[in-house]
Amino acid sequence: MKLTILGGGGFRVPLVYGALLADHAEGRVTEVVLHDLDDRRLYAVGRVLDEQAAGIPDAPRMSVTTDLDEALAGADFVFSAIRVGGLEGRAEDERVALAEGVLGQETVGAGGIAYGLRTVPVAVDIARRVARLAPDAWVINFTNPAGLVTEAMSRHLGDRVIGICDSPVGLGRRIARVLGADPRQAFVDYVGLNHLGWVRGLRVAGRDELPRLLADPALLGSFEEGRLFGVDWLQSLGAIPNEYLHYYYFNREAVHAYQQAEQTRGAFLRDQQARFYDEALRTDRSALQAWDRTRAEREATYMAENRESADAGEREADDLSGGYEKVALALMRAVARDERTTLILNVRNGNTLSALDGDAVIEVPCLVDAGGAHPLAVAPLPGHATGLVCSVKAVEREVLAAAESGSRQTAVKAFALHPLVDSVTVARRLVEGYTEVHPGLAYLK
Repeated sequence: MKLTILGGGGFRVPLVYGALLADHAEGRVTEVVLHDLDDRRLYAVGRVLDEQAAGIPDAPRMSVTTDLDEALAGADFVFSAIRVGGLEGRAEDERVALAEGVLGQETVGAGGIAYGLRTVPVAVDIARRVARLAPDAWVINFTNPAGLVTEAMSRHLGDRVIGICDSPVGLGRRIARVLGADPRQAFVDYVGLNHLGWVRGLRVAGRDELPRLLADPALLGSFEEGRLFGVDWLQSLGAIPNEYLHYYYFNREAVHAYQQAEQTRGAFLRDQQARFYDEALRTDRSALQAWDRTRAEREATYMAENRESADAGEREADDLSGGYEKVALALMRAVARDERTTLILNVRNGNTLSALDGDAVIEVPCLVDAGGAHPLAVAPLPGHATGLVCSVKAVEREVLAAAESGSRQTAVKAFALHPLVDSVTVARRLVEGYTEVHPGLAYLK
């Protein structure tokens, strides 16, 4: 079975390969092809993977290429983990937005829109090539903004593209753990869009245990989301929001914290990973050890500004080991081997949420089998959540329209309609600022 990883020179690729090495069941991946536009990054990550596979006789055969068509031809699965513009682009997204006093985070607010406008045309080109070169392949999309990019690709691949994110999985695991339940035995009632969802229930042996958590202030305040959002606010919501909703519920505090930070998250990762790639290319040192050190620092500093603004403390040890690769491998196994499982995924809505049309990509629990991912029936969201979901989905649709038409006016509309951008004038300045620094936005006229 051939697995192609787009963005194969990316820092988190060794997480996926390490998970593959641990998977010894029948029907496993036998060939891994890494594709990237940067052959230097490909070589560095290839060195890490070679060290990971040392001494493992049945390790998947690994190759690298900068030729996209060669990478896609005959693939059974395609993991799309591209970053258009690189981490320098992410740093610019943050800088331009913060200069206007609005959030520049890579998936939320102005930064997410800018990233989406750069990424959608590239993702659509990939989807068209997959349809031509590997029509039977399943595409698992890691690329952020995950819901938006998955929806763009689904217009060409239908339900054969599925978006993943480890954030809901981590949230469900934390809730189960604090309730003393086994996360593997718990069903997480999670609904929303990518990075914009809520846990409304956690069922163990058919019983919803979330009301017990919400009724106990000490228990509720004992884990990350309780500290991040505050006990009173979670009790008011009657649900546990995805951590990214901190950018909405505490927007002023988040923007202030990012403005006061020594450097933005994108700039930190850009500099950190530049050091890793430099070290990984030195043949007198272990590339795997360099990667391990860098990954530990990366995970420990995740959303550090938000936790600092909320006085939420350090991340819990169990949340420092990643997780998106486990979701991807569980999804791939379920499809390839027809091993039925339930996962929270980004898929087309169908008739799951009545407030959105059938083609809208949402993030919900899905039953996965050889036929793909099938969203499970869910109860309607409360009014405040429905309003936010519909508002952000409308923005995503404007981003898709701007990417398709090349209309600068539509791009301004996308920024202006976002709930975290409070001015049409600011929206116009954001488009000006982003088109000046991003060659990938030259198509906007």
